[in-house]
Amino acid sequence: MANVVHGYPSTMQDDYQLTMGRLIRQAVRSFGDTEIVHRDSHGQWGRTTYQENFDRIERAAAAFDKLGVGLGDRVGVMDWNSLRHYELYWAIPAIGAVFTQLNLRLAPEDLLYVINDSQASVIAVDETLVPAIQTLAERAKGVKTWVILSEGHIEHTLPNAVYYEDLIADVEPLAAWPNISETSAFAAGYTTGTTGRPKGVFYSHRSQYLHSYNTVKDLTVSNEDVVMPITPMFHVLSWGMVQVAVMVGAKLVLPGMFSAETLGEITGALTDEGVTVTNGVPAIFTPMLEVLKSKGVTDLTGLRMLCGGSEPPNSLITAYRETFNAEVVHGWGATETSPIVTVNRLRPTLRARMSQEEQQAYGSKQGSFPVNVDYKIVDGMGNEVPDDGVTSGEVLLKGPWITASYHGMPAEDLATKFVDGYWRSGDVASIDENGFIKITDRLKDVIKSGGEWISSIDMENLMVSHPKVVQAAVVGLEHPKWDERPFMLLVLQDGDDITREEIDEHLLQRFAKWQLPEEFKVVDKIPATSVGKIDKKVIRREYKDLYQ
Repeated sequence: MANVVHGYPSTMQDDYQLTMGRLIRQAVRSFGDTEIVHRDSHGQWGRTTYQENFDRIERAAAAFDKLGVGLGDRVGVMDWNSLRHYELYWAIPAIGAVFTQLNLRLAPEDLLYVINDSQASVIAVDETLVPAIQTLAERAKGVKTWVILSEGHIEHTLPNAVYYEDLIADVEPLAAWPNISETSAFAAGYTTGTTGRPKGVFYSHRSQYLHSYNTVKDLTVSNEDVVMPITPMFHVLSWGMVQVAVMVGAKLVLPGMFSAETLGEITGALTDEGVTVTNGVPAIFTPMLEVLKSKGVTDLTGLRMLCGGSEPPNSLITAYRETFNAEVVHGWGATETSPIVTVNRLRPTLRARMSQEEQQAYGSKQGSFPVNVDYKIVDGMGNEVPDDGVTSGEVLLKGPWITASYHGMPAEDLATKFVDGYWRSGDVASIDENGFIKITDRLKDVIKSGGEWISSIDMENLMVSHPKVVQAAVVGLEHPKWDERPFMLLVLQDGDDITREEIDEHLLQRFAKWQLPEEFKVVDKIPATSVGKIDKKVIRREYKDLYQ
């Protein structure tokens, strides 16, 4: 490692490896009777414990070893938030292989690209997803074995397919867990919603271990909590929520497949199981609010809802607090950052001197940086911006759970993604005197009009505070005179309509007249990426000629 100075040697066991294998083994020893509640792909609920389930984890590790999976091999997994998925989180890294997340919401060609780019040799897939994956099987170049995750045998056309339950029934538990280097890759994830093909990020055992510790600290998670990951386990490891629960011995609720149709059942589990920690995007927590109200729920005291993907409207944060006494915690990060970097929870010194209104206004910020992640916010010339809460620049990051590269990316392309060892986030932000950042836009989404910048995120968040508006998307479209001009898509409450005058009046609260959208359109649905973010590429492509 460059520029590292070695001082006097310590007497500590510094060669003790921080690995996922050690984490699960120690958790089972310390918290073996802790409950895991789980829902399968048929909607059936079950219960087990850390200790009972550990036998299946060890058998799964032995089964994949018997299949020929070895150190460094990539094993793709395509599943919902299920018990089998949980088992593979631990079993695959246990033998030194790389747990490779397959995002089932990617476009088929992007999913095929991930399979081939990662060089996965074995792929495990839930039975409900077999019809989708088998259409790609012939072009999945290096896949030698397909493992079907199901209770029984099903009809399929996958070549060289075996059944997970048969595999683990036919082996003894793994006899010895190898002492794997903590800097070895334990999991791989691929970016979504980016220009071009998804980019591969390989997380080390150490990076995930330290990321989990930090999240435990940020959300004050303990073995008195009940953790339910709603964010898919195939997307940035559900933001590390499974590892966080296991690290402290918290009860874990695995809700299976999430969709609009299952929302009622999953909110039922949230209340019935006493969930105190969960995660998701605003597009999930918004309808969940209404479902909880319809069920007559009035008290969710102690519930922390980590909300990311996009900025949660202040109205959503306020509604959960005032209706249920639940805390929507705004977090920020990316696939490249494991993913959580900042979490917005006001420290006591700030709460003591802020009014309720000021605290509420702070809810729209992304939070402050942890002490173990170094950061810069720089302008277009590379100069750090002042901590004035106004001046914006690009966020640069360096730290133990920040990527230093992309899988297989040529050096000339990597040079554009990093500066002096810092990863370029592509997010534009300001930072205030209290160390809290406010993401104002993506570099690629800032609307550049007449030499000035307009924040699409700020305009969207203001617009969704209008009582008629459910969702808003704002993009910059090419304009012959002004470079770009704003264009807005709106989803309205059922039965409502809205006029240009109403939109302008609402936006003029915070925006100058010249910043207002030239045009708007009311739609039934706004395009979204595979992880629920607004897909601005699609919007720009569809309306690219509007101002020409």
